[in-house]
Amino acid sequence: MTTSSSLRKLGSSDLEVFPLSLGGNVFGWTADETASFAVLDAYAAAGGNFIDTADAYSAWAPGNSGGESETIIGRWAKARGNRDKLVIATKVSQHPEYQGLSAANIKAAADASLRRLDTDHIDLYYTHFDKTEVPVDEIIGALDELVKAGKVRHIAASNISPERLQESLEFSDREGLARYVALQPHYNLVSRDTYEGALQDVASRAGLAAVPYFALASGFLTGKYRPGTTVDSARAEGAAKHLDSERGIRVLTALDEIAQAHDAQVATVALAWLGAQPTVAAPIASARTVEQLPALLAVAELELTETEITRLTQASA
Repeated sequence: MTTSSSLRKLGSSDLEVFPLSLGGNVFGWTADETASFAVLDAYAAAGGNFIDTADAYSAWAPGNSGGESETIIGRWAKARGNRDKLVIATKVSQHPEYQGLSAANIKAAADASLRRLDTDHIDLYYTHFDKTEVPVDEIIGALDELVKAGKVRHIAASNISPERLQESLEFSDREGLARYVALQPHYNLVSRDTYEGALQDVASRAGLAAVPYFALASGFLTGKYRPGTTVDSARAEGAAKHLDSERGIRVLTALDEIAQAHDAQVATVALAWLGAQPTVAAPIASARTVEQLPALLAVAELELTETEITRLTQASA
């Protein structure tokens, strides 16, 4: 059982989160409700409290219409009576019925998410994909109204340019409105330029916490993808492409050596490197079975040496 001492403060907010955010993208997609409940139970039993979802999860799956993940999380929290112990993050802009970031859509989508989650507040509400045709003052204004109404505790952004992020933060500061406290970038050992540089600089200056998605590169950084192997996974094609790059092989080699030194899983080491990077509060990773969870949860206990962090940073350059 992880103690509260392993919780990390999320940016400038009053939220304290477990150093691994549990990705809800698989709930209602590759994990049915029973399997999802089992994963959520095991995560919570280990001290986990930070659950990441989106209103669009998983509209892409045959027979789904979006909101399946939120519904499962809501049912689980209700059944376990643990809502007040959780930090639930969800997102707006991509649900088939609630597309975009107009003020009216943000408010309608938030109400729909609250219904599915069966709760009176969302702890962290992200703009899922920035829509540059909508002025930042309209987006921030609508999010601020949700915060003032008590429907949302804190706001955050994902898939946004450094320029738009900066503009949003300046508008919030100038007008005294709700301000982003976190950023969800695409970031991992084989995809560093998707965050490092201008975007990370803005986050760092503004005191934002980064909560990276694709933290394990669609499974590649679990180490199960090796030359000559075939993996049965919905995301195998995307993950396996990293085997064709010199960097991918270099990273796997370094991960293998460090994992062996710590008697740890490759995935745990990859997540620990991410968790040690500037601004990062908690990487996101998902598990469709309870068996996949221990390697993810172990990141709370694994501390890499400076030498090991540097080794991985150089291997992934």
